[in-house]
Amino acid sequence: MQETAPPSPKLRPRRVLVVVALSALVALALTLWLGNTGPKATECPVQAERAAKIDAVAIGNLAALNGTGQGRGYADMAFTDPSGGPVTIADFAGKTLLVNFWASWCIPCRAEMPELDAIATEYNSDKFMVLPINLDIGEGGAAKAKAFMDEGAFQNLPLYADPTFKVFDRLKTQAVAIGLPATLLLDEKGCELAVLQGPATWSSTDGHNVIAALIGGA
Repeated sequence: MQETAPPSPKLRPRRVLVVVALSALVALALTLWLGNTGPKATECPVQAERAAKIDAVAIGNLAALNGTGQGRGYADMAFTDPSGGPVTIADFAGKTLLVNFWASWCIPCRAEMPELDAIATEYNSDKFMVLPINLDIGEGGAAKAKAFMDEGAFQNLPLYADPTFKVFDRLKTQAVAIGLPATLLLDEKGCELAVLQGPATWSSTDGHNVIAALIGGA
């Protein structure tokens, strides 16, 4: 008489959900790691003239902003969108970007957020966007960031994030920034035009002049 192999154990529905969730988290972490730690080629042309136009109006409240345009590109920089899905700077192609890196534990970052929201409210369009990327990490990091955003009731600052902190490690490795907050001004292809280390009064006349130079500099 031929023996019948015992049936394979079935995963319980709850266990299946846990396995799927863990797989998704591993895939997301791998995507962010690959997008922010791989070799970085100089993928953008030098844009000295365009960077100089921004640098020329970066005075007063924006005096710490430095026009660069040296050819650094961030199209492959990976982070998560407000729903937790993977996204890169390339997904915003066609828009000039004010990319601000912040964390809820950073007091200057918190003070700067209303300024950024005011700029986003006035200028966000199909040609420009304020793109804040939160860098709260560890257990409860995402919840702390969301609580701060909810408390501030910001109208136009979606909660993009990098829970791995790899995007900022990349900036430090390239000697672009050393602390938070930090801001990149990028062209329509994700190429760096200017860098700001520290907070700024963006809703000032000086801030408006910088945004106008960024948007109108193409």
